[in-house]
Amino acid sequence: MRRKRERLEGGRHGVTRRWLLRGIGALGLGSGAFALTPARSNAYYSGPVSDHFDGVRFFNPGGQNPRGLMQLARWQLTARAEAWPSLFPSGAADVPPARVDGAAVRVSFIGHASFLVQTQGRAVLIDPVFSERAGPLSFVGPMRVNAPGVAFDALPKIDTVLITHNHYDHMDVDAVGRLWRRDRPEIITPVGNDTILRAVVPELNVRAVDWWQTVQVGPLTVHAVPTQHWSARGTRDRMHALWASFVIETGAKTIYAIGDTGFGDGRTFRAVAERFPVVDLAMLPIGAYEPRWFMSSQHMNPAEAVTVFGIVKAKKALGHHWGTFKLTDEAIDAPPRALSAALAAAGIAPEVFQAMRPGGVAILP
Repeated sequence: MRRKRERLEGGRHGVTRRWLLRGIGALGLGSGAFALTPARSNAYYSGPVSDHFDGVRFFNPGGQNPRGLMQLARWQLTARAEAWPSLFPSGAADVPPARVDGAAVRVSFIGHASFLVQTQGRAVLIDPVFSERAGPLSFVGPMRVNAPGVAFDALPKIDTVLITHNHYDHMDVDAVGRLWRRDRPEIITPVGNDTILRAVVPELNVRAVDWWQTVQVGPLTVHAVPTQHWSARGTRDRMHALWASFVIETGAKTIYAIGDTGFGDGRTFRAVAERFPVVDLAMLPIGAYEPRWFMSSQHMNPAEAVTVFGIVKAKKALGHHWGTFKLTDEAIDAPPRALSAALAAAGIAPEVFQAMRPGGVAILP
């Protein structure tokens, strides 16, 4: 079984390439989906035209749109992806406490872009993905190469779930349904994504937010902020739901949580820095970035993440979005190596900006 999985997942071309073209392209994963037939109405959201919504689709103001079908075909036919191992275990597993009271913040890294944040007696899950594949079916999509750093059954009672956007490696509707049945948490997600979630679990308590909207969650304040990315779940819903990052104010700390983003011209990060002059912790994606000509509009590379770290003047950063699902061409260990080089070039101590592995824990005292 392991040899068969290595043959399917790890080659430079062959099945992996064909799957990326058909699966990612057609099904709306995080690396280059396209709409086979342009939709004339929005599948999930009806609202007024704004500086990032044209009445049918959302877009990045002044930013870059994701690449289209021809560019996707060029990538698939010409690029040479580095092989990944079939398994890449971190060797760590966290069992969080039932509660973290007071001003201290405890952050558990589950894997990919999934985090558990505990503080002020509240437990917040960000982009929880527990499925074996990041795809619409149990047999479609990139296979997880390490176990979640916090097992689902080891999670404390969850009060709030934040979902940044609807790509399958960030929105796991099965996990959301399980959480709802167990804990009845409030879900906060950008507009349009509430429709997707309620189609699976109609009774969900979902709060849909636009950019710069704020939600009070007990003692915590959650702000939805712009990010440069895009959305799709299938072949006819490209850009029909909004994408966002979140700033969480705990009363003592400020946490900037990014799921996916391109760097663009840096405007989204400067806007966050202007509104939130103190960022105690930034969760910054550092993976799924090659080839740059294709991925730069939607995913930062580690050097750009270090630049963002400086723009928002973060005191500490956690690097994520690497080493769990193979989405793009770089080697599995390329992101932490590139991050180390970028930090050294910028004169930043490596312990200040860590590339997280599943099961890792960060404490803000």
